[in-house]
Amino acid sequence: MTGDIAQMAAFIGAGLACMGMGLAAIGVGTIVGQFLNAALSMPHRSTEQTANMFVGIAFAEALGIFSFLVALLLMFAV
Repeated sequence: MTGDIAQMAAFIGAGLACMGMGLAAIGVGTIVGQFLNAALSMPHRSTEQTANMFVGIAFAEALGIFSFLVALLLMFAV
């Protein structure tokens, strides 16, 4: 009986951790959208900020992968 409750809690925690993947996707969309907004308003400055955009995308994707790994740990560690 207690094993079933622990497994249920692990699955709930894994589902909550998977929300980080969706939030990372929202973060990437926001970063790219804001970059395009700035690049269209000031095209002469956009080439200087392209590397910063890619670093922001990399950080957001890394957080999404980290939340996926936490979800896997919660599912299979119990």
